[in-house]
Amino acid sequence: MADVTKSPWIMHYDGSSCNGCDIEVLACLTPLYDIERFGIINTGNPKHADILLITGSVNSQNESVVKQIYEQMTEPKVVCAIGICACNGGVFKDCYNVLGGVDKAIPVDIYVPGCAARPQSIIDGVVKSLDLLKEKSEKLSEKRKQAKEALKDE
Repeated sequence: MADVTKSPWIMHYDGSSCNGCDIEVLACLTPLYDIERFGIINTGNPKHADILLITGSVNSQNESVVKQIYEQMTEPKVVCAIGICACNGGVFKDCYNVLGGVDKAIPVDIYVPGCAARPQSIIDGVVKSLDLLKEKSEKLSEKRKQAKEALKDE
């Protein structure tokens, strides 16, 4: 039963973007690009999500929300910064309330630059996230196995 896998679920959060990248993320879900062919399912609940897609920069208003969403996700999890604003703040990085990219608030695993990031690039980032998710899952199951063996030894 431990070898049973599930379709990875993604959750999209719009930090403070111009909506250009958000439109491209939604385009990935349409039949033209069909990200679901990789087994991806879109969800609105961070407790169900394996991959977090974030567009837009982090500011003082949404920093706590981004952290809360990240903390609600179960391990293993992968974070994708979509668009140049999510990567480093983009054209808004010198604004008074912008802290910078998503990595100022939470750890980012995959960066997908672009203004706006193209659906092909977003899909490429998500596919790379799948490999990283599998790697993290294997490490987590190995940790659990070691912890279980340590309990047996006591």
